Amino acid sequence: MTGSEAIIKSLIAENVDVLFGYPGGQIMPFFDKLYDYQKELRQILVRHEQGAVHAAQGYARACGKTGVVAVTSGPGATNVITGVADAMVDSTPLVVITGQVSASLLGTDAFQETDVLGITLPITKWSYQIRRAEDIAWAVARAFYIARSGRPGPVVLDVTKDAQIGILEDFKYEPCSFIRSYIPVPTLQKSKIQEAAQMLAEAKKPLIVYGQGIILSHAEEELMALCNKGGIPAASTLLGLSALPNDFEHYKGMLGMHGNIGPNIKTNEADLILAVGMRFDDRVTGKVDTYAKQAKIIHIDIDIAEIGKIIPVDLGIHADAKQALGLLTLLIPEGNHSEWEAEFDACNAVERKRVSLPEIAPSEGPINMGEVVDMVAEVSKHSAIVITDVGQNQMMAARYSKFNQSRSMITSGGLGTMGFGLPAAIGAKIAQPDRHVCFFGGDGGVQMTIQEFGTIMQEQTGVKVIILNNNWLGNVRQWQELFFGSRYSQTRMLNPDYMMIAEAYGFAHRRVTERAELREAVEDMLKDNRPYILEACIVEEGMVFPMIPPGKGVTDIMLNANEWYTDGRK
Repeated sequence: MTGSEAIIKSLIAENVDVLFGYPGGQIMPFFDKLYDYQKELRQILVRHEQGAVHAAQGYARACGKTGVVAVTSGPGATNVITGVADAMVDSTPLVVITGQVSASLLGTDAFQETDVLGITLPITKWSYQIRRAEDIAWAVARAFYIARSGRPGPVVLDVTKDAQIGILEDFKYEPCSFIRSYIPVPTLQKSKIQEAAQMLAEAKKPLIVYGQGIILSHAEEELMALCNKGGIPAASTLLGLSALPNDFEHYKGMLGMHGNIGPNIKTNEADLILAVGMRFDDRVTGKVDTYAKQAKIIHIDIDIAEIGKIIPVDLGIHADAKQALGLLTLLIPEGNHSEWEAEFDACNAVERKRVSLPEIAPSEGPINMGEVVDMVAEVSKHSAIVITDVGQNQMMAARYSKFNQSRSMITSGGLGTMGFGLPAAIGAKIAQPDRHVCFFGGDGGVQMTIQEFGTIMQEQTGVKVIILNNNWLGNVRQWQELFFGSRYSQTRMLNPDYMMIAEAYGFAHRRVTERAELREAVEDMLKDNRPYILEACIVEEGMVFPMIPPGKGVTDIMLNANEWYTDGRK
């Protein structure tokens, strides 16, 4: 058996059934052997290596399995770097296989040689170079274990060409379940859970803030049970969206720069904050030295490095969220904080009247971004997987989509990668073929990975591409208007005819310019099983509000360009 076949046998042993990749010189032996395994391993030929890694991210986040990528050396390897960094900060399990020149040529600046380990070590959970065919099974088993265990993340295996063509006399694959000094799931400290239960029992105004850690640990039911038993309101980070259904009575909305007013304002009024599976990102905290100074903080996270890193905590619990919340729910008394929860609802009612309804139900003017998102949510009955790119489309999709099941919101959070959305949607649709996958992209982000329309065409992946076209780099333009004196430097976009592009790729398509057409267009799109591009020509200078400006605290909330929520100042 060659080393290449050993890689494939190892992947199959790890229940890998889909691989995203792009062939090239130094990975050619691997792709040659893949030819013999087309029935066991579906191979998705992307149009750019960045598309491969983002598609693998979308796949992993939609179904919970580890995404797998294979690319060649040199530019093939460097083209995946953005996606690897994105996966690291957003805790997405990936195994990325890169080809490499033969071991004898390492360090000689051979054709298409790059120092993959040196580049990727800072942005992976583990990066390893395989130089011998005999090491392949061991390395692949270790890679999958590291990628999916504990706080998930990407692993890179750089495989030299001679390792791929080397001959193995004996191949045996043993899955990895233990690595000395690596403890992915810490032992639950019951005394700390008891202390947390006591703090919750004494709190008059508790608030749960949660992130993607709930989804990654499959703790959705445990979170819901805790909220129900304690009568505790809960608010989500961007990546935590869909962990709780939107209609859950204790769910109060999204935190952060463009989050809902209720959870942002009440963060600075709560007497206890229970943070679970989130990392107090700056987009959630705003100005750190004004964040929740009145509250006791309990932080539960599987990554001990996150506890106390940004916000000092009164009680840090290094634990898996599912285990911790399950025990915590058993220990807390029945509770009711209905008056406190009503305060969130009152704030959110003001937001709905002053911001949301004008956005999703305007009486005149061009189509708004929010009403396109709201219409898709309504027609899909809140059951679609929502994929976004980065920018205004992302924030509008987060604000106005609604979810009734977990793993339904996939977006680039920590790195904010434009170009993420289209290939991620491909991966999500491959992972969940029976669900609608609706990708919201701006005219800027769509063009960053627009070549992946070719992947959709070849695979006939029924992704619904909704282009919110305002002919601007909208998010940057908004900041330029608000904070840079309306000096619109390099944000005006001259766009192609997206309908002609749809024709070229053989996609169903429609352009909507009038509000009266919108519902029918969305209904037609969702009824059609083919790949579909819906271009919504939206208001050109639309804004995303509410907004906490950079450098401000979570209670400094702009309702529009001239008015603040907190004290009515202009």
